[in-house]
Amino acid sequence: MKILIINGPNLNMLGIREPEIYGSTTLADIEDMMREHALLSGAELTFFQSNHEGDLVDRIQQAYGTEDGIIINGGAYTHTSIAILDALKAVGLPTVEVHISDPSKREDFRKLSFISYYAFKTIAGKGPEGYLEAMDALTGRE
Repeated sequence: MKILIINGPNLNMLGIREPEIYGSTTLADIEDMMREHALLSGAELTFFQSNHEGDLVDRIQQAYGTEDGIIINGGAYTHTSIAILDALKAVGLPTVEVHISDPSKREDFRKLSFISYYAFKTIAGKGPEGYLEAMDALTGRE
């Protein structure tokens, strides 16, 4: 199974950004953890991170016909981007939404997720391990 892992704005700053909320694990650490976990399922992983909404939309569209599923942490765009939601709907790939923290326990503006209107599962508040759970959900290992 080919899985595209998309990380949105500021996730490149993991390990530095608000460690009391997001911890000290870097995005590179999460990618390494996922590569190791993928050995159990034989999944092929492609990673993409951008701070730009249009780049995220473009990469989702490029997944059409080349990927089997998407794991996405939309960062702040989770709460604002109908364009990302529409791109996910357009490509029609099984999608799992991931959040390191639990947005439902944070500021009110973080409680709305446009991505959740499409994703078949949302994993929140489980730290970096949530990405592994998302991979298991896509590969049927859960």
